[in-house]
Amino acid sequence: MDFSFTEEQSMLRDTVASYLADHYSFEQRRDALKTEPGWRPNVWKAFAEELGILGAPFAEELGGLGGGSTENMVIMEELGKALVVEPYLGTVVIGGGFLKHSGYAGASDLIGGIIGGETIIAFAYAEPQARYTWQDLKTTAKKDGGGYVLNGHKAVVIGAPYATHLIVTARTGGGQRDAQGVSVFIVPKNAKGVTTRDYPTVDGFRASEVTFENVSVGADALIGTEGAALPLVEKVIDEAIVATCAEACGVFRKLHEGTLEYTKQRKQFGQPISQFQVLQHRMVDMFINLEQSISMTYMADIKLSDSDVERAKGAAAAKVQIGKAAKFIGQNAIQLHGGMGMTDEMAIGHYFKRATMIESAFGSTDHNLARYETLSLGAAA
Repeated sequence: MDFSFTEEQSMLRDTVASYLADHYSFEQRRDALKTEPGWRPNVWKAFAEELGILGAPFAEELGGLGGGSTENMVIMEELGKALVVEPYLGTVVIGGGFLKHSGYAGASDLIGGIIGGETIIAFAYAEPQARYTWQDLKTTAKKDGGGYVLNGHKAVVIGAPYATHLIVTARTGGGQRDAQGVSVFIVPKNAKGVTTRDYPTVDGFRASEVTFENVSVGADALIGTEGAALPLVEKVIDEAIVATCAEACGVFRKLHEGTLEYTKQRKQFGQPISQFQVLQHRMVDMFINLEQSISMTYMADIKLSDSDVERAKGAAAAKVQIGKAAKFIGQNAIQLHGGMGMTDEMAIGHYFKRATMIESAFGSTDHNLARYETLSLGAAA
């Protein structure tokens, strides 16, 4: 496997890193989270107009940079290093993924809005009873004349407080947990009947509980084939898993670097604690976990273009490694800092919180390990 990046991808990484170093310090982020709206629209505007990164994975004929999942991976790793809360994952990776892969008739206009920074998308897929079973849906979309009427509740919709559109999974047929009967819709957040309860998450992001009560949408709101959208949902979520793994690698790198720097400054018994061999071993193990996470993420990115089974296995395997590393690197970073590592004033605690949330995003470590086992045994059979 060739893990080397092209010159353009390396330049993209450098551009994003340089902007964030100048405009997204830990203090600036913390101040933004303490005030409404909880993110910085001017940064999002800069992503669109100054950097052009919101078009990175889209075709040039749509106004994008002609990239794909690898460009998303490069960008997400840099966003992870700065703990960026602006909704790149939900809008570009997930929203863009649904629009690109579905053949949706209105994709070009919506993608144009994404690239320009005007269209912001949140993915409303999780329901309280479903855990990580994407087709376990109580939200329904019933035919009504030439359109549909949506009813239901979506939980922990990340980025919904500042979204303009919601991509919603709903059941148009079959039983609650059937693979068939799953459909996907794009709904303006300001549509009549859509209500939200907004709140901050532990890692500084914003989410909403979203309720749909007799929300009428036209037939043009349907993304993909009615009742047969589960494979599309799984494909986009696998792409989101890989992008989230890349973000985690950025978080892990800052956890390791911050811990290494702190142990060089903290003194006990007249010398920096970084001189103690047992702590050196621990920090080496943290570094090994980081490098393994990077390698697994790169592997998963390459496998996104393989068959459905290989793509899913790659994403699940990478997420397992990320989950294990999040626990090991995060906990050791906090322990080596002592109790002050969890204070709001120190960045290390914020990175730990983000790593903890990433572990459960799109399936916990245990879930993805079981998923990998099921896929492997199925392929062997």
